[in-house]
Amino acid sequence: MPHPFSLCALAALGLFASVSSLSRAAAADYDVILRGGRIHDGRGGPAFVGDVALRGDRIAAVGELGAATAPTVLDVSGLLVAPGFIDGHSHAGDHELVQPELAGAGALLAQGVTTVVINADGWGLSDLAAQRKLILQAGPGVNAAPMIGHRAVRIAVLGMVNRTPSTDELARMQDLVRIGFERDGAYGLSTGLIYTPASYAQTDELLALARVAAAAGGFYHSHIRNEAEPAARRAAIDELITIVRTAKMTGIVTHIKGSGPPVWGRAEEVIRQIEAARAAGVAVWADQYPYDAGATILAALVLPDWAQEGGPERTRARLLDPATRARIRPEAVAKVAGRGGAGVFMITDYPPDRSVEGRRLDEISRARNQDPIDVALDLLAAGEPRCIVFSMRDDDIEMFMRQPWTMTASDGFGIAEPHPRSYGTFTRKLQTYALERGIITLERALNSMTGQPAEVLGIRDRGVLRAGAFADVVVFDPAKLRERATYARPRVWSEGMVHVFVNGRHALADSRPTGIRAGRVLSRRD
Repeated sequence: MPHPFSLCALAALGLFASVSSLSRAAAADYDVILRGGRIHDGRGGPAFVGDVALRGDRIAAVGELGAATAPTVLDVSGLLVAPGFIDGHSHAGDHELVQPELAGAGALLAQGVTTVVINADGWGLSDLAAQRKLILQAGPGVNAAPMIGHRAVRIAVLGMVNRTPSTDELARMQDLVRIGFERDGAYGLSTGLIYTPASYAQTDELLALARVAAAAGGFYHSHIRNEAEPAARRAAIDELITIVRTAKMTGIVTHIKGSGPPVWGRAEEVIRQIEAARAAGVAVWADQYPYDAGATILAALVLPDWAQEGGPERTRARLLDPATRARIRPEAVAKVAGRGGAGVFMITDYPPDRSVEGRRLDEISRARNQDPIDVALDLLAAGEPRCIVFSMRDDDIEMFMRQPWTMTASDGFGIAEPHPRSYGTFTRKLQTYALERGIITLERALNSMTGQPAEVLGIRDRGVLRAGAFADVVVFDPAKLRERATYARPRVWSEGMVHVFVNGRHALADSRPTGIRAGRVLSRRD
């Protein structure tokens, strides 16, 4: 006869097994299920109706999930489900993402952006580990994929001087780039060749750094030297093609454009140039924001490079010297004319005199009864004005957008920038250029901001809806997409996004931010 304790024990074990089986049967299959949406998986194909399931920070399943269960089940029938959008050219890492009060990045989430590629135009920090720490301390609402900036590296080694680096200095620059890739997981090398001191670099210097990036599997991302003169623009793109062909790497002509009357209507020349390189086996791509105006520092567009050597203080000293200013002036006249004249320059940020903000150079010149070139030089002599420049034409924008090698990127600075591109780039492309004008299909527009940049830029397991990919997912109503930001009122959030998940966390629910900050600083080494 068995011992009574044994019987009790066996009974208890049997009961435990039964309860355990029931618990397993009742356990949810997934954490979140998005049911019945029209799924665009990021690859550019047609949508299909199905379900998307999330578990932890990953997509667990895509398809017909039947009776599968989850604590959170969202009926998204009639809505589009897509991968989170990737902004391939962002300055948020210089500004928004390092400020705790702004790092939630609500204006980006409202467009569906879940990943930003930071340190564009050669800017950012030369120490990516320090930047990573700042971003994580601030609590990012979106993912940040860092590039290593040539300008930042050059300043770290040479300062603001206009000269060729010595052999030892170039080796130090290469070491900084190598650390950026091998230790800190940079995705690419970025250059901004209209900005000093980057503009002082010769092609050999850029190629030497590009070879380091290529050895680590990185790409070359360049704001080319000239976007406003036909011959100079061709030469600038040829320089990029030469660098990436020689280094055997991918190259991106970033925010591709025709910026000024001399290049208006000549997008086809650039397209033929890039197509020829691609036909020859060179991996050349482009990205673009869908606006007819850019935004930058006034000095980069008005002053000759030599006048900016040494930094802003030295520049101001030159402008205050009558003889040097007289030497600068003819070059400034030519630069302003090349962009379309004083009427295309609108001052957006100028702490020494806020009264000029929102006004164009020609308007200020009339109020002051002063030549607009002298107005510009006076502003530069007293501060560091930022401006919006209305120097592009929509037919060129459309032609570049139609190219299968053109991706989407904002060039945005985040919430602080007085340009609507920070608040509306992705919404505008979907709403205006795909759905309203039909310049490209909705499928192509979505691919240009999801699967394509993920593949070109090497951002693994993002930009696509498939099992195993990271759970960056957007749900939106195409009929309700609205870009609400304008040049007059630039800091207005887009509408139409219903749900946004970042790494599986519900960052935007029922079109409202939840306050969850689930962004990460990504690494190419992961």
